[in-house]
Amino acid sequence: MSKTYHINETPPVSVLLPLSLQHILCMFGATILVPILLKADPGICLLMNGIGTLIYLSLCRWQIPAYLGSSFAFISPALAVIGSSSFGFSAAQGGFIVFGLLFIMLGLIVKKFGHHWIETVLPDAAMGALVSVIGLELAPVAGQMAGFTAETIDHNSILIATVTFLVTLSVAGGNFRRVSAFPVIIGVGAGTLLAMMLGQLDFASLDASPWFASPNFSAPIFEWQSILMILPATLVVFAEHVGHLIVTGEVCGKNLVEQPGLHRSLVADGISNVLSGLAGATPNTTYGENIGVMSITRVYSTSVLGVAACIAVALSFCGKFAALIRLIPTPVMGGVCLLLFGVIAAAGVRMLVERKVDYSRGANLCLSAGVLIIGTSGIKFSLGGIEWKGMALSALFAVLCSLWLKFLNQFQK
Repeated sequence: MSKTYHINETPPVSVLLPLSLQHILCMFGATILVPILLKADPGICLLMNGIGTLIYLSLCRWQIPAYLGSSFAFISPALAVIGSSSFGFSAAQGGFIVFGLLFIMLGLIVKKFGHHWIETVLPDAAMGALVSVIGLELAPVAGQMAGFTAETIDHNSILIATVTFLVTLSVAGGNFRRVSAFPVIIGVGAGTLLAMMLGQLDFASLDASPWFASPNFSAPIFEWQSILMILPATLVVFAEHVGHLIVTGEVCGKNLVEQPGLHRSLVADGISNVLSGLAGATPNTTYGENIGVMSITRVYSTSVLGVAACIAVALSFCGKFAALIRLIPTPVMGGVCLLLFGVIAAAGVRMLVERKVDYSRGANLCLSAGVLIIGTSGIKFSLGGIEWKGMALSALFAVLCSLWLKFLNQFQK
């Protein structure tokens, strides 16, 4: 792509459609993985991701090029809610809605008081470590899905997961310019093809599915225990949101935090998540994959992302498409997750490096160390019937410890 298209420019149709499909392909693998792991309908998630993106673009005055996809930060707490609540995923939906409302509140706080207080509550040493905890905490889930840690070892499952992992790794890490943006899609395709060759697929459900079918909507249930288990993930998504907005601004050459403003971005994301929770979808977040596409193509047009969102909405009503997603074997998704969850952990390390966290300072070293060890050690405690562990507990620790260290610093000098 030789020509640069800025935020307010609309490329010709010959460029607009292919680039929109590129955005769909880049976010697709990760965004459907979340509902698959949570046993939710990928179709409703794809629908609400598309609608949420259109809402986001509109409320941000079409000045922030971003695509909203399914957030990985909620996988672990949502699995905990689904496993402990008699209402299952519906109870998690209630937490998702409250999360969206909290994001709207954070946006209003930023509008009123600015954004400089964020560094006090969640300094970079805590933010990067929290992102790493997401991937590290989910690592056992990937091992189980891939079949490596299953109670009964199935060699076909391990073979499928291994091939999927290696293909995904090769595409993502190799110097293949034309396909390097689609490692998840190609890895899932290779693993599914192998599973078909091994007789692991049953196409009866695909043949019986109609071409047109409405996504499965579901109503939320509000349980305060489930809500409190979900909410700590807000801290991680908040940190991710701020980071993505800063990076997007750097890519586009604009200070998006100031104009149209972080507050507008947070409110728009929050409204999108409230609607997603009401419909039965998983929470949304701005996607780094799509930021990468813009960086490579130098096309920052919000029109391209708007068309991509419309394509996602259309795909969500295709019954054949939904049935095809459900055919993907668990070992295939496990093989992909082995890499993706590791990438999340590495992204936290990358954040620490890019923000130049000074580990010669004892406060930074202890803060990162505490977040990592608490999040991955298996430490847990119950308070008011709520079990705090993993990412939720480390997020709580990060905020309290950051405020305590800030308090102690007041007595220096």
